[in-house]
Formats: sequence, C-alpha cells, structure tokens
Amino acid sequence: MRFGLEDLSSWKAAAIFAALAGALILTGGQPLKADDCQKRIEQADHKLHEAIAHHGRESKQADHWRHELHEARERCWDKDHRWWDEDEHRWHTDRDWNEHDHDADHY
Repeated sequence: MRFGLEDLSSWKAAAIFAALAGALILTGGQPLKADDCQKRIEQADHKLHEAIAHHGRESKQADHWRHELHEARERCWDKDHRWWDEDEHRWHTDRDWNEHDHDADHY
C-alpha cells in the first residue's frame, strides 16, 4: 500500500485536532489564554508605576493610568464580580479596592 500527500495531510490534521481536544480536556474546556481582566489590570498597574517613576505622582500621565486602572477594575467587577490585585497577586471577590492605593510613598 502506498501513501500519498493527501494521507499525510489527513494524518497531520487528525493529530492537530487530537492535540487541541486534549488541551481542552486538560484545561476543563477553558480557553488557553490568560484572563483578559487580569491582563488589563496588570498592564494598567504597570503603566501607572512607570508614569509615577518617570513623571511624578501628580503628573497627567499618572492620572491617566490611575483612571485606566480604575476602569479595568470596574470592568472586571461588572463582568465577573472579582478583580485582580497585582500587588498581592490574587483575586478579590469583594469590591474592596482602594482608589488611592498607588498614592502612598512606598515606591
């Protein structure tokens, strides 16, 4: 029996499908990407730290990223009733963030 390119393509497609199906089973059907809420909060928190370091605590850049951090937390809360605390590296299930948590002199 002879195998052609069509057989090889079918085999590759089957192998890829099996690998993806296995990944979905292992992750409980959850997407393989990181949580979008967590990523948004991480980015806004990081950018706020950078703005404070480069432009000062009272700069327009820092104010912009404070606002973005607030918006990211609100989106997560509205969507999932949880928000990511980048400083503690954990999820909160209470709407207990401090709007002034980046105003302290701990940098």
